[in-house]
Order: sequence, then C-alpha cells, then structure tokens
Amino acid sequence: IDTNKAEVARQALDAGASMVNDIWALRRDPAMAALVSERAVPVILMANMRGYQKHEIVSDVVRFLAQSIDLALSAGVAWERIIIDPGIGFGTTPQENLTLLSRLGELRALGRPILLGTSRKSTIGLVLGGLPPSERVEGTAATVALGVAQGADIVRVHDVHEMVRIVKMCDAILRGHL
Repeated sequence: IDTNKAEVARQALDAGASMVNDIWALRRDPAMAALVSERAVPVILMANMRGYQKHEIVSDVVRFLAQSIDLALSAGVAWERIIIDPGIGFGTTPQENLTLLSRLGELRALGRPILLGTSRKSTIGLVLGGLPPSERVEGTAATVALGVAQGADIVRVHDVHEMVRIVKMCDAILRGHL
C-alpha cells in the first residue's frame, strides 16, 4: 500500500497488502513505524524533500534516509524489512533529480536495498524536450539501466515488459555472463 497514514495502511494490510510504501519515510504519522513493526512487513522509506532546506542533494537525501532508518529500527522494524527510495521528483528540482540519478550508488552506504521510481517522471520529459508521459519510455529505460548499474535493487515502472528486458540485459552485463 502506498500511504503515509497508519490507519489506511492498517486497513490495507488487513485486506491483504504485503508491504507499506511510505512517501514520508515514517515522519508524518507517528503510528506508522509501530504498525509496520507490529505487522512485520517490509517498508519502503522514501526521501521526500518537500519543505526541507537542502544544501547538497545527495548528502541531504542520505541523511534523511539514515534518520528514517533509525526511526524504523527504534520502533522495532527489522533491518531486513527496510527498503530505501531516493524520492526522485518529491521536493527535488530536475537538476537535483539528475544529480541523484548520477550518484545513486552513494545510497549503497546505507546498506539497504534501493528502490528507484523514475518511470515517466517530469524530469525525463524536460530532458527530452517536453515529451508527454506516454512518450518517455526510452528516457525511463535510460534511468532504469543506469540505476541498476549503480545498485538499484528494485525499479518501479509503468512499462513492465520493456523494463524487464532492460534489467535482464543490465544484470547480464554487470555479471559478465548469461
């Protein structure tokens, strides 16, 4: 379930959801961390820089995510259930998004799997001359390929068929064999 509200997450988990994607990384609803811990489900902690004073975007995102990881652990969330997301497009400028993408590997220092969600984002449209979302498949493919090369473990995409092929090819190249 994609929510930052513990009650919504509780209802979704009761209905069969198997993980929580919190776009505020446990910072908006004080009951969310306890719920995730109690239910022992994976949680995606997304860096959301809306309203935050930024200085150097990669360091800021790493610090934001490190603090959210600490919040999760303090609430009893198991280390292995924590996934991080740099939050491309959430309180970041197009330039900051490109910087985050070019330096995504620096998030590996946090020791958690990285989820990357760039599919059809406005930064892709801007770089490609103002293309509408439906025409951003190739741009998404570039971000997915470079993200995987820098250590993204999970990619969230719209064009699943195409991106599965991209990821398979990237994995084969990175491993150096079929």
